[in-house]
Amino acid sequence: MSVVNDVHSRLNETEVDAVVPVDSLESIGAAIDRARAAGRPVSVAGGRHAMGGQQFCSGGVVLDTRPFDRVLSLDEERGLIEVEAGIQWPALMDALTDTPWAIRQKQTGADDLCIGGAISANVHGRGLTYGPFIADIESLIVLGADGVARTCSRDENADLFRLVCGGYGLFGVVCSATLRLDRRRRVERVVRLAHTHELEELFAQRIDEGFLYGDFQFEIDPASAGFLQHGICSCYRPVADDTPLGADHKLSSADWNRLLHLAHHDKTRAYEVYAEHYLRTSGQVYLSDRHQLATYLPGYHWDGSSEMISELYVPWPLLADFLAEAASDLRALEADVVYGTVRLIERDDESVLAWAREPWACTVINLHVEHTPAGIERAVIAFRRLIDLALERGGSFYLTYHRWATRQQLLTAYPQLSEFLDAKHAHDPGELFQSDWYRWLRAAIELEAAA
Repeated sequence: MSVVNDVHSRLNETEVDAVVPVDSLESIGAAIDRARAAGRPVSVAGGRHAMGGQQFCSGGVVLDTRPFDRVLSLDEERGLIEVEAGIQWPALMDALTDTPWAIRQKQTGADDLCIGGAISANVHGRGLTYGPFIADIESLIVLGADGVARTCSRDENADLFRLVCGGYGLFGVVCSATLRLDRRRRVERVVRLAHTHELEELFAQRIDEGFLYGDFQFEIDPASAGFLQHGICSCYRPVADDTPLGADHKLSSADWNRLLHLAHHDKTRAYEVYAEHYLRTSGQVYLSDRHQLATYLPGYHWDGSSEMISELYVPWPLLADFLAEAASDLRALEADVVYGTVRLIERDDESVLAWAREPWACTVINLHVEHTPAGIERAVIAFRRLIDLALERGGSFYLTYHRWATRQQLLTAYPQLSEFLDAKHAHDPGELFQSDWYRWLRAAIELEAAA
């Protein structure tokens, strides 16, 4: 037996039968055959940053795809690259360095994340006019529960394509993906301080001016009037290809460690230091792919605490109202906000379990969680309240993080869940591919309905 956990929250400690590194289609098939013969469920893990238990199944076999990381082909005319699912963002970017092509978007905040996980969670970045990651996928090779490897795209096995993208590994193992690339450009960061009431108009203006990326990082001190209201708006616009990149005013690992300490112990000073840094970098020029890389410091907490994330979606006209009420409620609940940001997302009308059902404002909130029953319960109450605030405004929330949403919250945000679970049973009637997240979801939706 082995014990595994996610990297960020460390709240998903799971005892599994075995962790099996895989590096080929054949090794994946062999591992699945052995698990099936032993009556063990199979889950798939890569960078292990999902926080809802999607990559682990108690008593099951975990396929570790990180060795499965080759670049298979590059079509330089069409801007398509085929990679194995275990490749992580830095290696993918390095493979494109000597070409005119670049990734369109990736998750923010960390880089050691596998492409297979990005597909399974249908992630997004900070593009101003982008939809979720499914829009960047040309095709997939998926090994199903029946042992057959299938090409899945919008034209071939389209139903499976729509299920696998955002399907959290429940419909088979993503073996390879052909990704759509963009031409690499140089972009200039433009920074200003803003209030939430300005954001809808400000981002619309930035989009009209041709900006490609952007976000709004808000104050985190509940004692400040600017808590969740005032923040740093950073957007990136294309500039001429011969524009010098200039000096890169990056924060060092030591700087990030200091900021993390301040975010826990002196939140006002943390925001001041962070805002000063961003304002100092306004006008700096980056490559459109490399500016999406981040510094992530794993294990910066003592064993008894960590951060948990939630991502909430609301219509843009209701964002300021949502954040104002969220600030009031988080103060009342004495929730410990460590970081927060607002981004944009366009509608996803392709994946079955689409989280971006509309063009929404996305609010990401990191809460500090003490790993005690009382500490976890405080986080559960706070996140459920945030979910309610989003749902009251016709919005939704992201499933990739905790397993703390109620059944009613799940069904309100994801009315297609019954369809999703029916498809799971049809494609994998023996439930070979499972996770603790799946077992929780199935119990919440199906078993409670039957009770």
